Amino acid sequence: MSRKKKHRKPALRPDRSRPEGAPTEKPGKAPEAGRARPGRRRGLVLGLVGAAAVAGFILYYVLAIAPARVRVRLPGGASLNVLLFTLDTTRADHLGCYGDALAKTPSLDGLAASGVRFSRVYCPAPLTLPSHTSIMTGLFPLKHGVRNNGHVLPGGIRTLAEILKAQGYATAAFVSSFSVDSRFGIGRGFDVYEDTFEPQKSLKGPNTQRRAEETFDRFSRWLDKAPSGKFFCWVHYYDPHLPYDPPSPYKEEFGSRLYDGEIAYMDHYVGAVLDRLRAKGLLENTLIVVAGDHGEGLGEKVELGHGIFLYEESLRVPLIFNNAGVLTRPGVVEGTVRLVDVAPTILELLGLNKETAGMQGRSLVAWLGGARRKDLDSVVETFFPRENFGWSELVGIVSGAWKFIQAPKPELYDLGHDPAEAKNLFAVSAGRAAALKAELEAEIVRLSAGGATAGAPAKTRAEDLERLKSLGYVNFAPAKQGSAAPDPKDQVGLLKLIQKAQALEFDGKLPEAESVYGEIVRAIPDSPESYVDLAVIQARQKRVDQALETMRQGLVRLPDSETLLVRLGLTYALAGKPREALETMDKVLAMDPRSVDALT
Repeated sequence: MSRKKKHRKPALRPDRSRPEGAPTEKPGKAPEAGRARPGRRRGLVLGLVGAAAVAGFILYYVLAIAPARVRVRLPGGASLNVLLFTLDTTRADHLGCYGDALAKTPSLDGLAASGVRFSRVYCPAPLTLPSHTSIMTGLFPLKHGVRNNGHVLPGGIRTLAEILKAQGYATAAFVSSFSVDSRFGIGRGFDVYEDTFEPQKSLKGPNTQRRAEETFDRFSRWLDKAPSGKFFCWVHYYDPHLPYDPPSPYKEEFGSRLYDGEIAYMDHYVGAVLDRLRAKGLLENTLIVVAGDHGEGLGEKVELGHGIFLYEESLRVPLIFNNAGVLTRPGVVEGTVRLVDVAPTILELLGLNKETAGMQGRSLVAWLGGARRKDLDSVVETFFPRENFGWSELVGIVSGAWKFIQAPKPELYDLGHDPAEAKNLFAVSAGRAAALKAELEAEIVRLSAGGATAGAPAKTRAEDLERLKSLGYVNFAPAKQGSAAPDPKDQVGLLKLIQKAQALEFDGKLPEAESVYGEIVRAIPDSPESYVDLAVIQARQKRVDQALETMRQGLVRLPDSETLLVRLGLTYALAGKPREALETMDKVLAMDPRSVDALT
């Protein structure tokens, strides 16, 4: 849940290798003069039929199967550029190339039609920073450690930009949201990291942003002065985030479908980037990669936004690769893949296979080449409910057509027959649920360790549960009876209240929003974010002293909250109280000597 800004196996083709309506010979009739004997004639007929079948199959393969198979020319070339688009908050099923007949996405549709589109792609977390960090590192959140927006990528974990910079690439990034600000470590390896926006805001939230046209303008200016050698460029668009407010003419054209209007507006600036590359003579020598970071709940399961639940609308994203020189035939890959597979795929396409060592994602080059591969299991998680509201974290696994979600009230869905996840089968399919839970636990332990070690002694169940708890997955084994945090599914009434407050804030009805945020503080007084949200609304109404008092009240209840201390320090600075700001930030540094907010 953020503030501002089906898969089915393809049906088998009918067997057309045997001609229909072929005449059959009646038995018992004597052979006519001048004709072969029955046995010889029968052999001849069977031979002709067999030859026709083989010829028919070859023709069918050439006309029907071969064009759908993609060919990959490896390596992509020592001088091939890479342009990575990441589309924030973009559901795959709201693009034309993914089947939405009402979508207006000609630029993305064109890339899909002339490139390779993956039909079933999962993000590792329905949150901007964790998901982007996985794209850039090839690691799952439990390994790279960025479990929520605002976390910092630890040192020692290589990013795609660092790898390519070391290979001689000029590197540049143009991002559209504070969620991926360079202070969180995701900017490592970039020569240029353009993340300066809304400079007038002293209290920036994770959804502080700028429109696609502004980000495009900065990219365009960089391209005019870019070095003449190969480059890796990342362009991040954030527009389909709440509140949905596309500029004209998209607002008028899309009416009540403003989310789709934001996507259409963003698509225009995807095309603008491609046009600039084409005008500079760079498009043919540039590998284009398009990836969504997560989807968006539009009320299907109460959630308006993302981050709370692990349902399909928040997890399924687009993924497209395009370069005619490398991917010589367009196609669609039907198997299940993950965003952690993006970095290793790019590196193999560039002939840098050795640089994928240590990544948990798999290169998808074999899939791009048309080979059939087994669906890749996807581990998905969200710590947003726990860190922001004190509710339970959720973790799940998508394995083939099945999804299992570990929660205080676990969930099991057969996505092949129930893509809308309308029927929880946990109670009626206990065996499958137990097997998937065991698979999920084993996968978490394996991924957290970086992979299995040959000959390592088997761990006991107790050791595995301790490992799971140490990784933050508390609801696998609560410390004592009744100690589990509440299931987000049981908090939908409070979720609706939170969404109401956000809607009022988005509409500029600040006094009404303040009243509702006050209700939320009383409902969840152990949530640091509830105090922050209320204080921000008060500060926006020029009542900074009251905002300070709100955060001090929060610290009385939550004295060790780094979130509240950081916000308190920033608000003191905003109020013109530098001494109090420095004293507060010193407390933050005592808790976390690496705190970027306190150090800057």
